[in-house]
Amino acid sequence: MQMENMHSGMSMQPLTLISQIEHHSISGTDVEPGSTPFHMIMFRRGQWQLMLHGEAFVSDIQQSGPRGTDKLFSTNWLMFNAEHHLGPGAFTVKTMFSLEPATISGRRYPELFQEGETAYGLPIVDGQHPHNFFMELAAVYDCKFGEGWLASFYAAPMGDPALGPAAYPHRASASEDPIAPLGHHLQDSTHIAADVLTAGITRRNIRLEASGFHGREPDESRWTIQSGAIDSWSTRVTVNPRPNWSTQYSIGQLHSPEMLNPAEDVRRMTASVSYNRPLHRGNWASMVLWGRNQSLSSGNVGNGYLFESTLQFAKKNFLWTRIEDVDRTNDLLIGENQLPPGFMERYFARVQAYTAGYDRDIWHVSHVSAALGAQVTAYGVPSLLQPDYGTHPAGVVVFLRLRARE
Repeated sequence: MQMENMHSGMSMQPLTLISQIEHHSISGTDVEPGSTPFHMIMFRRGQWQLMLHGEAFVSDIQQSGPRGTDKLFSTNWLMFNAEHHLGPGAFTVKTMFSLEPATISGRRYPELFQEGETAYGLPIVDGQHPHNFFMELAAVYDCKFGEGWLASFYAAPMGDPALGPAAYPHRASASEDPIAPLGHHLQDSTHIAADVLTAGITRRNIRLEASGFHGREPDESRWTIQSGAIDSWSTRVTVNPRPNWSTQYSIGQLHSPEMLNPAEDVRRMTASVSYNRPLHRGNWASMVLWGRNQSLSSGNVGNGYLFESTLQFAKKNFLWTRIEDVDRTNDLLIGENQLPPGFMERYFARVQAYTAGYDRDIWHVSHVSAALGAQVTAYGVPSLLQPDYGTHPAGVVVFLRLRARE
């Protein structure tokens, strides 16, 4: 295969909202501020414009407290897109894969106070599940019409509906953090969903989208393409008022998202503000995010609040923080055990997590850069959970990060 015009895909000039949508540089139909840099490799073969990017973290985590554990594991993903002009618009094939089903043993990695999905038929508590091998398989058609208008149509056996901001593995404000946010299942967990259909209309810097999709979270068969009826919906409005800013509000209804609570439907709302500022030999990306789940059977409500920020300076150095204030369910009291008869999941306590980290690029060869880094997380524990977790649990992660780039 002969490749021509290989070049860096790192954006140097701000993208308009419409041009960023057409760029399809992150999962689904998500966007970030137009000034956000994207590290990728782009090349052309015939009439196709091709794009490749991805990253992998090899991490060792150590946690304190009665429930703290340790583990060596890898989180990773690889994205490949192909775009071709078709009729009055452009047709794009989007694919994204992850080897986490093989690089995360035991179907989870340790993370204090994290919850969501299952492992070996039991609820995952104090741990984060791996992503599916097929993270995204999608086709998109974008068509400009009039002046400053764009219509987009997205179809995906596995994909990302219009619900929430850019998912944490792909947003610049979380680019160096190898661990999932505690609020993942309140904010952006639908970034891997089955049978997604999305239609969107954009007018200059405002976009409105609507999605239908299968609401059940992925099961433990992480290597397969899962499917189901389109039984859930979402809608999202995105406004990028300036090149450095992006805001979104979304609402959706998820039918039977949890395998262990199949009779429960959930209404989710999210709102976020993202800010990106290019710097001399660096960049500064930040996000404020709120997510809310409401059980439509019991009315129980859980909220998650997040602030995260990543500063790149002197080109090779990165500093970041993530601060969370998140409601947790009584699954924490059960642990990774069989749910008792008649158990009803409900939000009952709020936990805080405070993370700070640093890494530095150490080499760059053959379109891959590597960095060594570490982060520490301290937790605020409510009194009713202190007998199980202790008063001041903490976690430390040391990692090697690999990233595809120019």
